[in-house]
Amino acid sequence: MNRFLRHLSLILVSISLLTLASTAQAAPKINTLEKSGLFGKYKESGIAIRGFDTVAYFTQGKPVLGSAEFTVEWSGATWQFSSQEHAELFKSDPQAYAPQYGGYCAYGVSQDYLVKIEGDQWKIEDGKLYLNYDKKVQKTWIKDIPGYISSADGKFETLLKK
Repeated sequence: MNRFLRHLSLILVSISLLTLASTAQAAPKINTLEKSGLFGKYKESGIAIRGFDTVAYFTQGKPVLGSAEFTVEWSGATWQFSSQEHAELFKSDPQAYAPQYGGYCAYGVSQDYLVKIEGDQWKIEDGKLYLNYDKKVQKTWIKDIPGYISSADGKFETLLKK
């Protein structure tokens, strides 16, 4: 029985990874991946970076969830903000506030993957916002931020075309 359960677990993990990989290959320019259902599956929601207010990282120095009340359509996604002021700041210069690599995990891009992020795993480096998959990935990212940025910079556009 234990052997059967291990085999079943391996099959389920493989299916989850294949589902995530197929989602990543069809990914839009902006990360709109949202958790959906069991087994860590993700779907496209149309909402950029899981609804986090990208301006708040710069103005408040922390992750803040945006609201459907304050939105901006930009680059094929709906961006949510915690205030009208943040929405207006973003509209005035989206490139200044938008996270790098379309809001996909910066470490993931450096490793040839477009994957989801957790909004509380972030870093502003040289005035640019970088988001990460989770806390463990961010610990790896922080060990060599310049190296991972250098690697990711040349990969993002190619990854979007896959």
